[in-house]
Amino acid sequence: MQTIHDGQCGLCKHFGEPHPSDKKIVEIRTSHKAPEIMVDECGLPRNASLHLMVTPISGCDGFEKAA
Repeated sequence: MQTIHDGQCGLCKHFGEPHPSDKKIVEIRTSHKAPEIMVDECGLPRNASLHLMVTPISGCDGFEKAA
């Protein structure tokens, strides 16, 4: 398991945006831990056309803290 910090995708509202209530996404946001092999969609509007897949420890300047 990897520890997720503020500013990383796992805690961003755009990580897994198409399914924010998914058990895995909620667990990452509450525990700040994620499996090393996990990847999910980035829903950041400016990246939408790229269909970008990121890990929970990835990050960019479009970070917005998830609720």
